[in-house]
Amino acid sequence: MNRKKINGVEIYAPHSREELIDFAFENKSLLVAVNAEKILHATENSRDIINRNVGYPDGLGAVMGLKQQGERAIKIPGCELWLDIIKYRYQDSSYYLVGSKQPVIEKAVDKLQQEYPGISILNYRNGYIGTEEEKQSLMDDITRKKPDVVFVAMGSPKQELLMEEMSRHHPAVYQGLGGSFDVYTNSVQRAPAWWVEHHLEWFYRLLKEPSRLRRQIHLLRFLLLLKLNKFSQ
Repeated sequence: MNRKKINGVEIYAPHSREELIDFAFENKSLLVAVNAEKILHATENSRDIINRNVGYPDGLGAVMGLKQQGERAIKIPGCELWLDIIKYRYQDSSYYLVGSKQPVIEKAVDKLQQEYPGISILNYRNGYIGTEEEKQSLMDDITRKKPDVVFVAMGSPKQELLMEEMSRHHPAVYQGLGGSFDVYTNSVQRAPAWWVEHHLEWFYRLLKEPSRLRRQIHLLRFLLLLKLNKFSQ
């Protein structure tokens, strides 16, 4: 699977979701969603986190940047990818879930068990890890239970840093999910399918949350800089 750098951010260019999932399992990868905002506002620290791992095109901006460099890639939203991993691998893989509030993570686990009978969820916990003792307990549990896949929903870069620490204790497939457990349990409403299919999810969210206007201006700035070839490789 090829990869390119946009503004110093290394992004893999999968041709399909299956290709990315197979690659992740073969290499025990840590998957990091990359979108226009992460590329545009990349810092030395955020670049390093992405470039140490497998950054994939979560947003249309990342796909367009790859296309400009001659790479054919597809947009893979992180809130869908983790469920694709389960659909594709749940019969022969085990899972560990970390993140969100306790009622949300419990609801997510219940729903997964209903939708995927026999799924092996080795353990789960909320994303509020307040002490070194709690974090060490999590590391010990991950090491002891040895899941094939670990999903962490805590927001960037906190989730990526925690996953990197986990992976040093136990190599596995790791994916940061942000607010995906909330979306999955309908605690947060995602845009309807038509908006998603027509790449207008950003506009739907803007209509629902006008306060996001500043972020959308940054997206337009990204697209302009991309068109003008202003990003370094």
